[in-house]
Amino acid sequence: MPATPTYTTDPRRDPLLQGVPGGPTAVSWGAIFAGAAAAAAISFILLILGTGLGLSSLSPWANEGASGKALGIGGFAWIIFMQLAASALGGYIAGRLRTKWVSLHTEEVAFRDTAHGFLAWGVATLFTAWLVASTASSVVSGGVQAGAQVAGGAASAATAAAAGGAGAAGADAAKSGNGGPMGYMIDSMFRGPKSKPSASPEQSTGEVTRIFTNALASGKLPEEDARYAGQVVAQRTGLSQQEAEKRVNETFAQVQTKAKEAETKAREAADAARKASAAAALALFISLLIGAFIASYAATIGGRQRDD
Repeated sequence: MPATPTYTTDPRRDPLLQGVPGGPTAVSWGAIFAGAAAAAAISFILLILGTGLGLSSLSPWANEGASGKALGIGGFAWIIFMQLAASALGGYIAGRLRTKWVSLHTEEVAFRDTAHGFLAWGVATLFTAWLVASTASSVVSGGVQAGAQVAGGAASAATAAAAGGAGAAGADAAKSGNGGPMGYMIDSMFRGPKSKPSASPEQSTGEVTRIFTNALASGKLPEEDARYAGQVVAQRTGLSQQEAEKRVNETFAQVQTKAKEAETKAREAADAARKASAAAALALFISLLIGAFIASYAATIGGRQRDD
């Protein structure tokens, strides 16, 4: 009598859902989307809370409110905390709500739980990015603009004070259509040996302003321009031509110094903004990596508790 053959089964090849062949796929999309929704909601809530806390720590008054360094460190820590909380909750829910796999190898269960947590984190990240870009951008951008105004208020006030008189005259010239290089060239076309006695103070001020503007663009005040501006100054002040030209050169040197200081401050502000943007991008990158790991690990915890 022939021996009856003995069949052995590999648990890793057994049916996945309660021993029923041809059961549903190993990916529980319902659990993944549920975890992603929870993670996205927590991220959005914590983002709004962090924006409110950051704005409450700012102050337009000197020696009040948090410093820029403190705000940067606090923002980085808050981003990390936001990712930890949202990713842990989303991953845990995705692992806890997924379909129970019966007679499946332990390592395979752990891998699939990890994949569920990672997928929940990925969907939540994409959804949160879209949500922030579409609905919360006004809130966040308003806070950023307020912070930038507070941080750059002093520099803006100093720059405006330095260029106040010349800027006002330049604005008047622009309104009359005589501003810019074209206005300077037209002024030079009507110059005579002496300034026009009938020129009004507003006209002479605008003309000298255009001379200084052209000289600032080229980096040097030409001798003929200094001589003509000296004639205008001498006519209005009663100084001699030599004293008037000296005053013109001294004033131009002061204006040039102020312009260079303003340019330096603008470059420093741009460099600070560049560094802040780079630091924010790196902080976001690190936080997202941590969030992916936490979501994957939390899903394994939720899966184990689901199977127990």
